Amino acid sequence: MPDYGNYCPVSMAAEVVADRWTPLIIRELVLGNTRFNDIARALPGISRSLLVQRLRHLERRGVLETWPAPTGRGSEYHLTPAGRDLERVIDSLGRWAIEWLFEELRPHDVAPTTLMWWMHRRVDLARLPPGRTVVEFRHTAPAPVTIWLVMEPTEVSVCLQHPGFAVDVEVAASTPALADVFQGYCSWHEAVDAGRIDVVGLPRLVAGLPRWFLWSPWAEVTRERADRAALAN
Repeated sequence: MPDYGNYCPVSMAAEVVADRWTPLIIRELVLGNTRFNDIARALPGISRSLLVQRLRHLERRGVLETWPAPTGRGSEYHLTPAGRDLERVIDSLGRWAIEWLFEELRPHDVAPTTLMWWMHRRVDLARLPPGRTVVEFRHTAPAPVTIWLVMEPTEVSVCLQHPGFAVDVEVAASTPALADVFQGYCSWHEAVDAGRIDVVGLPRLVAGLPRWFLWSPWAEVTRERADRAALAN
């Protein structure tokens, strides 16, 4: 395929970031995912071979670097200064879509496993209580499924099978209800007060849980846009 030519800066940038999946891969790197499997889990629908291809492309273009993993097994992908500078581009794309494609957004279509993966990477470790905290999320609809987040001050794990630890907090809700909170259409407390989310556990953990999550990077923008849409109707 011929390139776009080097006579226009937009065409030059498009050569680097405009292929399908590439902006989403950069989004994952911006959000802190550095391992291949973690990036793949956050992008349901991409084939592993295509992900390899896109990562190699970004490395060739100076957007990321491949580092040996600290464990000695496998590699990690880290943004270069040029790659980190693309955070502004990714943020602008997200804000543009919320403003101008709002009626086409379908946050309720997200799968439970994908939503929980997004939620786990948006945990603020500094806000977690000391020790281990296990939160059981029972998705009641449209597909009943239970997923556990094992939270520790150094890391958060997603478990599709019972992790073998005592559960500290139980959350029951439909996937759309949790997606609404994550995306910013409503707050955690609003969903709980409306009966869309049910939480059981030690009072201090139940009260603290919504503060452990940073939610979507565009949650505030989404809430503001949703409020304007409601007023227009």
